[in-house]
Amino acid sequence: MTIRSKKAYVIGLLLSLSSLAFAQQAVLFTPAEQQQIFITTAGLFSNGNNFTIDFSDVDDSEYCFPLPVGNASLLQGYSLEIVTSKGDAVKAMFDGAVRMSRKSPQYGNIIIIRHDNGLETIYANNAQNLVKVGQRVKAGQTLAIVGGNKNKYSCLFGIMINGGWINPTIIVDPNSHQLRSQVIRCTKKSNRVDIGATKTDLQRIVSLDPDDVKRDPFDKSSNFKLNLCDIGQTHWAYPLPGSHVISSYGGRRNHSGVDIKTCPNDKILAAFDGVVTKSGPFSGYGNCIVIKHAFGFETLYSHQSKNLVKAGEKVKAGEVIGLTGRTGRATTEHLHFEIKFRGCRLNPGTIFNHAAKKLKEITLTLSKNGRVK
Repeated sequence: MTIRSKKAYVIGLLLSLSSLAFAQQAVLFTPAEQQQIFITTAGLFSNGNNFTIDFSDVDDSEYCFPLPVGNASLLQGYSLEIVTSKGDAVKAMFDGAVRMSRKSPQYGNIIIIRHDNGLETIYANNAQNLVKVGQRVKAGQTLAIVGGNKNKYSCLFGIMINGGWINPTIIVDPNSHQLRSQVIRCTKKSNRVDIGATKTDLQRIVSLDPDDVKRDPFDKSSNFKLNLCDIGQTHWAYPLPGSHVISSYGGRRNHSGVDIKTCPNDKILAAFDGVVTKSGPFSGYGNCIVIKHAFGFETLYSHQSKNLVKAGEKVKAGEVIGLTGRTGRATTEHLHFEIKFRGCRLNPGTIFNHAAKKLKEITLTLSKNGRVK
């Protein structure tokens, strides 16, 4: 056998193996499933009229926003228009199988992925589809090249359950591109599916009470994204309403927190739900309170004239925990307020807008080593 024929043989063998691998992992869909965009999912409710999908335990390798650098906006309550640049790659949101990959009169080049969790995702207006019907894909795998013209390149993205659109913002935050950490319940009612989150799972999303968090977010990943907008209004409070900053974080004296002031014996509020781990005199801090929160956060309040909580007590956000004073090393009545994450000090201004007295509308990337971005 010549070198050329040997090379051809090897290439042919590799192609055969590749085809065999594809055949082994390919999923079969009926002609109707391959042609109809809106079609029920066989067997989806075979075990009852409802099922749940747990998004609270999804790591970075199991989820990808369809266009990670795109700008998303909601259209008519059922789809996202994700605007990006020419040539950008459209990615699969979750693992699944390609149910449809063709050109349609209404949506142009369209791809529909049926996912292992029961959802289906739609990627439309593509310049070119790069996957075939039946092909298994992984989250983050390139499916298509985004379509458009010189004025705008975008992907029309949607999510379906049992052949019907659902509002995609239930599943994903279009601003941060982050998957919402929740468990959703899908309930079949006649010809529609109702989507909702269970009460206990909503509490887990919006509360920083350590007892409401059922898993360590760093079990499977060294990073964890926390959208501060997901913390409900009843689960946070600015620690001293009506105050103003008299000494900011850091600076020349490497200030460990922020000093905020109103008047003597004003009410100090717990910033988040949590458990009091320290309450009493502590060196230059004077009367000091430390509260433990979820994910490794701690808040510290000091110089109180009086502490109103004891170590071991559970507190809710907004609960009065002490009164402002000047105990310890303090020259005026005020609150010294600190935030720590996994033992590392964090500028309270990263979390709170001191002028507006509210949480910042940002997503934090929390690292296992204590870093926050």
